[in-house]
Formats: sequence, C-alpha cells, structure tokens
Amino acid sequence: AAPAPAAAPAAAPKAAAVEASPLRGQTVKMTRMRKVIGENMMKALHGQAQLTSVVEVDITKIMRMRNKAKDAFAAREGVKLSPMPFFVKAAVQALKAHPVVNARINDEEGTITYFDSENVGIAVDSEKGLMTPVIKGAGDLNIAGISKKTAELAGKVRSGKISPDDLAGATFTISNTGSRGALFDTVIVPPNQVGILGIGATVKRPVVINHPELGETIAVRDMTYLALSYDHRLVDGADAARYLTTVKQLLEAAEFEAELGL
Repeated sequence: AAPAPAAAPAAAPKAAAVEASPLRGQTVKMTRMRKVIGENMMKALHGQAQLTSVVEVDITKIMRMRNKAKDAFAAREGVKLSPMPFFVKAAVQALKAHPVVNARINDEEGTITYFDSENVGIAVDSEKGLMTPVIKGAGDLNIAGISKKTAELAGKVRSGKISPDDLAGATFTISNTGSRGALFDTVIVPPNQVGILGIGATVKRPVVINHPELGETIAVRDMTYLALSYDHRLVDGADAARYLTTVKQLLEAAEFEAELGL
C-alpha cells in the first residue's frame, strides 16, 4: 500500500497589523489624572523600601472549575465568572492569617496599624489612566459577591462615574498585570499600604506533577506567577514567602465548589 500523504504543515499565524499612533511627534499637556498617578507612584517609591517576591501557581483546577460553572453562574448572578474573583478570594483569606501584609505604617506616630478588615483595591485600566477602586470588606464576600463588586467598580471607572469614596480606603491592592499578557511585574506598593499582589498571565506549559498512579510525570497545566511587592520596613522576606505560599495553597486546592453550586 502506498504510504499516506504527509499532513500539510499548519499555517503560521499572521502578525496583527500595527498602525502608527497619532501621538507620534506630538507634545501634549499632561492630564491632571496622569499627574496624580505619577505623584502617587513617586511618593510610594520614595517613601518605602520596596521589594518583590514571586511564586508559581498551578491553577488548572481553578480554570476547569470556572469553565464548568461559568454558564450557570452568569445566569444566576447576572455577571460573568472570570478567574479574577478566585485570586481575590484566596488573597483576602490569606491576609486574615498574615495581617502583617494588611497593615499601615504610621510614620509620624511610630506605630503600626494591623487592619481587621480587608479593603482591596483593584487596579483597573482606563482611557484616563490606571485607577484603583476599592472592594470594601472583601474578606466577608464570596465568589459571587466579589464578582459583582468588581464588575460594578470597573464599570464605574470606564464610564467615568467613579466617586472619590469608591477610590478611598484600600488596605491592600491586587493588580491583574497578566490581562495584557505580562508574565509578571514588579508592581509598586501604593502609599499607606505595605503590600500589592500582581497576577501574571495564565499560560499552558508542560509541568512535572505527582500523579497518584503514574508517579512523577509531565502534564500540560495552566500556570501563572504571583508577584507580591511589599514594604520591607515592615514585611520581611519570610513574611512575604509565607503569605504567597498560603495564597498558592488556597488556589491549588481550589475548594470553591460549594460557592459555585457544583
């Protein structure tokens, strides 16, 4: 018998068209919002001893759970189920066990305030620049509550209806830097906080896992990096590692079935 014809090679994906920006060659006035963002970033960097620690997390269970639950969740709750609420939920649960990351240094008084609530700033990209509305009492919310509040605040930012109160009172911040493809960033801790968690892009990669029957084997898994930037004046490297390890354990265990009705 004649040999089967070789399969045709897959066509290489075409590069996206890149168009020149109308800003090329222009000098424009810096917007008030851009000035405020810049001043806050400089204040944060100059007023703190900032350092970043990174861990790698296998979120395969989270992604499978989300895919299984997302249609029923959207019908029941009225918002889409993105991966973000899982990260927020794990992050705030870990803050309860590691309050040193959910704190504020009161420089003038020489004291430290350890917060008894988790008010989480969520970095949102907008045409006016990066804004950080706050989910108040995030530690008391379930996945649905976090999803609804995140969607509400992001909608306010992008429609220009965000209020000063919506942007105030954060004790900790989370930035989904991977939403545009970055593997991880050395995110900047905002003023009056001591920690910010950066969530990198989720990438499918071959990883060595411990299979119950096969032992150590290679499998394709959904992997992401979590980067915690922190103020080293209060948070030691061991503190940061313990916090990140707790977040990693919560995400990899993925015990959210009850909240999702699975």
